[in-house]
Amino acid sequence: MVCVRIREAKEGDCGNILRLIRELAEFENLSDQVKICEEDLRADGFGENPFYHCLIAESLPDPGDPQGPCVVGYGLYYFIYSTWKGRSIYLEDIYVKPEYRGQGIGSKIIKKVAEVAMDKGCSQLRLLALNWNKRAIDLYKALGAQDLTEVEGWHSFCFEGEVMKKLAGK
Repeated sequence: MVCVRIREAKEGDCGNILRLIRELAEFENLSDQVKICEEDLRADGFGENPFYHCLIAESLPDPGDPQGPCVVGYGLYYFIYSTWKGRSIYLEDIYVKPEYRGQGIGSKIIKKVAEVAMDKGCSQLRLLALNWNKRAIDLYKALGAQDLTEVEGWHSFCFEGEVMKKLAGK
């Protein structure tokens, strides 16, 4: 079992974050959806008013090992507001490299996001899972999450690109 540290991302992590975002998109069969670049991550996550926050999971080397820590996963989150529940946190992405899965790293990332949420006075932590990602769904349920698709019947929608421009009258 690998020794892992969960820490806040630094601006210098943007290259690794983008690499992991691309790996996640490939895993989800959505590689063509990734449009951001390292500069976007830097500008959007490390400015005066960041749009997102990110946690990095890194494996720590054994004592005497010349190799330094290795980034093996991440959790990207931001704050939202529920008109029913108030302050909330949304975990946009959680990803652990395949060779490190099954070692509790994903759980550690989620628990750290929950800790941040509690420290900021949030009443809930929200996230999505693709309907075929049974392993993720099982993990979230095992940690106590409610599947709102089953419980409340919610559907998720998105406006983007030309449709969003048209809605905005641009």
